[in-house]
Amino acid sequence: MTTTTQNDRPVETSEAPPEPPTKRQRRAAAIADAASGNLVAFLVKLVGIALVDALAVYAVFALIAHDQWIVTAVVAAVTVLVNWIYFSRRKLPAKYLTPGVIFLVVFQVFVLLYTGYIAFTNYGTGHNGSKEQAVSSLMASSLQRVEDSPTYPVTVVDRGGELGLLVTDPETGEASVGTTVEPLAPVDAEFDGDKAVATDGWTTLQFADVLARTDEVTALSVPYSDDPNDGAVRTPDGQSGYRYISTLAYDEAAGTMTDLETGTVYADSGVGAFTAENGDQLLPGWQITVGFDNFVRAVTDSRLAGPLVYVTAWTFAFALISVATTFFLGLFLAIVFNDLRMRGRKIYRVLMVLPYAIPSFLSVLIWAGMMNESFGFINQVLLGGASIPWLTDPWLAKVSILIVNLWLGFPYMFLVCTGALQSIPDELQEAATVDGAKPWAVFRLIKLPLLLVTVAPLLIASFAFNFNNFNTIYMLTDGGPRDSNAPIPVGFTDILITMVYKVAFTGQTRDYGLASAYSIIIFIVVAVISIIAFRRTKSLEELN
Repeated sequence: MTTTTQNDRPVETSEAPPEPPTKRQRRAAAIADAASGNLVAFLVKLVGIALVDALAVYAVFALIAHDQWIVTAVVAAVTVLVNWIYFSRRKLPAKYLTPGVIFLVVFQVFVLLYTGYIAFTNYGTGHNGSKEQAVSSLMASSLQRVEDSPTYPVTVVDRGGELGLLVTDPETGEASVGTTVEPLAPVDAEFDGDKAVATDGWTTLQFADVLARTDEVTALSVPYSDDPNDGAVRTPDGQSGYRYISTLAYDEAAGTMTDLETGTVYADSGVGAFTAENGDQLLPGWQITVGFDNFVRAVTDSRLAGPLVYVTAWTFAFALISVATTFFLGLFLAIVFNDLRMRGRKIYRVLMVLPYAIPSFLSVLIWAGMMNESFGFINQVLLGGASIPWLTDPWLAKVSILIVNLWLGFPYMFLVCTGALQSIPDELQEAATVDGAKPWAVFRLIKLPLLLVTVAPLLIASFAFNFNNFNTIYMLTDGGPRDSNAPIPVGFTDILITMVYKVAFTGQTRDYGLASAYSIIIFIVVAVISIIAFRRTKSLEELN
């Protein structure tokens, strides 16, 4: 190639030809072309995106119906982003990462954030909804029939599984329809004589259908108007309706609820329920933000302090003992069956893995039957009819849980240790043996440190798993035997996660806010321990 310099002298220059693509680049290009240009792949992608879009459209309409505008915007934005990624020819890495990221956000990040949000509220029994829902529920629960109420001809109607009443005003003859959550509103209706029998958008229930849903029909209470003090219309037979007025009077401006029979005034004092001066509350209340009250109550409530101490101690003991016993048993078996002098090693290894291959919940249920005090296999067969309370004595129940967890956990440690031992070069052991090192010294000074480089992170993960090992505790003892002195339904083998479950989902009063606060505390404890342990294990990397 000829170029001209500043002095108009031709100078011969040459450009190097472009380097041919490497094998890896050619393979990547082929994958990209196959992923974006193949007709069958395109059709499969089109069908998949169509299903995702259809689901997203359905979710958007459902969310709009419930006034969830922020979630609606997020769903719409994610759907647009997914379409853009999968119809683009240049976003190959994102096409593989997008599903995993979406599932991570939905099932991990969102759950954690929502749990944190609930921990700062009073969400639980009696505080499940909004203030408007609480007012409506209180007014509906205290309805009494008006003595001189006129008889309203009614027709039971249905809209998508939701029951409503088509009511005819006996004075004006006008028709109106409403549901439990929607007050009566005027509609155009078809009449049979002086009674409205049908209206657009609603399905009229026949007499047989009304009989089949009698409980729902008699429980139906349709607000007469937007003002809860105007009462509601109810029907005892699906044919005639009557006016009911609440014995409570709600003053929205003052934020009070007055009992008309006793004259007691219940005010909104900021605790999520109408409260009288003497402290009595009208329930249900409503959900409010309580700040750090749940966290403070979790560690200072005198009712929870006693159970919390021994449950926390047992949780740490259970996690540490489980990790230690499963690791050392798995390591021992791995060393034994890694010896070349052992005959039938493959058969023994398969037998060692069998407990790991059986579903854990099934193994726990089998162990629960075997440890039954009255007819269990262990007492009746192995111990000749003994009556040992494996699952009903506080200390024996703890031992039983550790035995069962050892059975469930040692195969995993056996597999991990076997692989780690086989990755250690034989030359190290041979050199140590030549230098006169004894087998125990070879194991303690060479094999074990190198083994811990691989196994230490897995031991930390195993500790975190056993710290929240809900299945084994719940299915074997259900946290029992029950501590009769505890003010909450907690047992001697409960760990923190099972205690949280009982606080949230068992008993007559369920406190989701307190349970969420406990969950956040457990998360922080496990995270701190894991971070510290991972930092400590970095020193082992110097052995590589």
